[in-house]
Amino acid sequence: MDLLIQYGGWIAAMAVTGLVAGFVAGLLGVGGGIVIVPVLDIALSAFNVDPSIRMKVAVATSLATIMATSLASARAHHRAGAVDFALLKSWGPMIFLGVVLGTAIAGVVDGRVLSAVFATTALIVAANMVLRAKSHKLFEGFPNAMVKSALGVLIGTISAMMGIGGGTLGVPIMTIFGTDIRRAVGTASAIGFIIAIPGTIGYVLTGWNAVGLPPFSLGYVNLVAVAAIIPLSMLAAPWGARTAHTVPRQVLAYGFGIFLTLTAIKMFAGLLVG
Repeated sequence: MDLLIQYGGWIAAMAVTGLVAGFVAGLLGVGGGIVIVPVLDIALSAFNVDPSIRMKVAVATSLATIMATSLASARAHHRAGAVDFALLKSWGPMIFLGVVLGTAIAGVVDGRVLSAVFATTALIVAANMVLRAKSHKLFEGFPNAMVKSALGVLIGTISAMMGIGGGTLGVPIMTIFGTDIRRAVGTASAIGFIIAIPGTIGYVLTGWNAVGLPPFSLGYVNLVAVAAIIPLSMLAAPWGARTAHTVPRQVLAYGFGIFLTLTAIKMFAGLLVG
């Protein structure tokens, strides 16, 4: 009976996670791990999952959900002609390399390191959103192949350690270097697929013998969370999107910035307490 209550509670918590993540994603106009990871981290904390692996589970599970959502998004953007396949072909291998590197690092470091990476990057993304930095073009294309490759590795590495898709880092970088915002968003959806597949496989392998995992986990990937988050976040996202139309855009930008800032503060506080 105790086991049934524990499993039932876990399934219910993951269902709530999917609904909350989807609603917030739709409300703030974002998606993927930048919302799922902090919400899932809170849920895992409530079930007393050890901090040394909690963030790894959140990141790995987020990447697994992105495999499905990014594929659907990329297909839609492709039909609209908004995916830059030339950029994807030249940038993809370096992003893939970065994902392998980031997943390998995540497999050996304490989960608190991932929390620090997420919190730091979240603050940068929050500042970018509030200041609308991604709307400014600073360069006409990448200055050279070395810079382009380095940025690809950076996107892959950080994304794999944060459990996010291609949009959070890829869209601002692409727009800074002259890519139209619509093509940047479309291309980023395809980049998310490149990030999610090797990242998920890597976290399954590195977490295969990990102890203290929540029930129904495959490596660091929690299958119950994946099964709940994908359909329920897709169900709740339109609710958030409809709500967003009643709120001024500037308020949403500040709301997103505050959400990420509070998330970062919570994670930094957890690191100090731990």
